[in-house]
Amino acid sequence: MNDVAELKEFAVTHARAQNIAGYRDVLARVDNDEDGAEGSWAIEWTRAGAALEERGKHLEAAQCYNMGRFPFVDGPARSDALRRCVAAFDRWRGPGIERIAVDGGQVHGWAAGLSAAKPRPLLVVTGGIVSIKEQWAPILSAVTRLGMAGVVTEMPGVGENSLPYTPDSWRMLSAVLDAVAGRADVSRTYALALSFSGHLAMRCALDDPRIRGIVTAGAPVRGFFTDRAWLRTVPRLTMDTLAHLTRTGRDDVAGQLDKWALSDEQLRALEIPVYYMKSARDEIIPPAEAELVRSRVREAHLLEHDDTHGSPGHIAETRLWSVWAVLHARRALPAQRMALGAALRLLRARPRRR
Repeated sequence: MNDVAELKEFAVTHARAQNIAGYRDVLARVDNDEDGAEGSWAIEWTRAGAALEERGKHLEAAQCYNMGRFPFVDGPARSDALRRCVAAFDRWRGPGIERIAVDGGQVHGWAAGLSAAKPRPLLVVTGGIVSIKEQWAPILSAVTRLGMAGVVTEMPGVGENSLPYTPDSWRMLSAVLDAVAGRADVSRTYALALSFSGHLAMRCALDDPRIRGIVTAGAPVRGFFTDRAWLRTVPRLTMDTLAHLTRTGRDDVAGQLDKWALSDEQLRALEIPVYYMKSARDEIIPPAEAELVRSRVREAHLLEHDDTHGSPGHIAETRLWSVWAVLHARRALPAQRMALGAALRLLRARPRRR
């Protein structure tokens, strides 16, 4: 079972990112994490989702079910929450969003803007080790408005992705590109890859020249994987999740992670722009990771927030910056880039409540 206090702490960032109304009320009702028990994490979030679904609020229901399976499926109650989440999102999506399968159905995604007649540049969106595709897929309508096709998928072991997370997991991204190659211009692929999937995207770009730019936030690069002293300070929930994804014992996972580390040579070999958002008080990713990107990657762009992992206090700013970064990497839509840049400067200049 997960520590309930830690679950609640981590849930705030994800609930705020999804604009879940009343999430504090649900958290207040949770008092345990025993599978299927009254007052347990999965049961209370699933109950909140079912109430929304009865009112026809399928996207809001999917968001609650998503929280119910958080951080990963470890029993029947969370498995039920994940199944309900996917089904509720499927009911919500319009005709412009389609479901795709990759690697014989081991990987799934939601996609929009795919067309064999008019292939568009591709944006691949992936979350980290605790966020599923249904959390990010609502942005697909915005992706198509930027003149791009979009695919939202998941890291290995996350959500419906049944692959294990290994040092070779970057190949999954190439498989996603292969799967939509006939209906998107995958030779111009950009990755919006958050947290651990940012590392996945950087590693993939070394071998797959179709990736032309990466936008990431709080991605591990080397220190997270190799610094045993740092790993001893990382929240238990993170290490438990990594053990689950890698199919490794909780006490053994730290000793396996050095295989994921990117070398100086690999970082210098990245010939594409990398946009990296750093949280200065990140409790998961070492602060030196952003400096590695800045000093080793040829074209690195950094944004720093005085915040914890995921920068929950800077969600609006990070969203604006992410869209600006994708457009900047494409060298596309200069008027929109300028407008986004101006809005970003205004937002950053606004006094913040402490």
